[in-house]
Amino acid sequence: MPGRADPFRVVFVCTGNICRSPMAEVVFRHIADGAGLGDRVVSTSAGTGDWHVGERADARTIDALQRRGYDGSRHRARQFTHDDFERHDLVVALDRSHERILASWAREGADADKLALLLTFDSAANGVLDVPDPYYAGPAMFDEVLGMIESASRALFRQLEPAIRTTS
Repeated sequence: MPGRADPFRVVFVCTGNICRSPMAEVVFRHIADGAGLGDRVVSTSAGTGDWHVGERADARTIDALQRRGYDGSRHRARQFTHDDFERHDLVVALDRSHERILASWAREGADADKLALLLTFDSAANGVLDVPDPYYAGPAMFDEVLGMIESASRALFRQLEPAIRTTS
């Protein structure tokens, strides 16, 4: 539609892009779609490492998402690149180690200014800053991590929604 602003672009980043960040990508997109703003938001994800590039999300991630009514089946892992800073309005790290790595990759202040830690948006996190990595745990941990991501993603969307709505 002529005259419409570009969509708001957010990328969620974890280690291998097969557990936490795909969950956040799918959940945030679902929230935006549910608010009628799916065409105004682009939600993607990436990993700081390249171990899983091209792979699907971990089967336990897909299962946890499915149990809550989300579809993570189309996800393919990719590694975060410097171009992601330019392509995205917000770069959301899932834990402080990712935040430190991303900060070290930032070429300029404008890149670093785009960085945020997911749980800082959620007052219910009670000072917890890191979404734990469920990779070496069982399915229950994937469900717990998904709950943390859902709560923080809702809080993040509530904060962004007024600005996103004014550009539509």
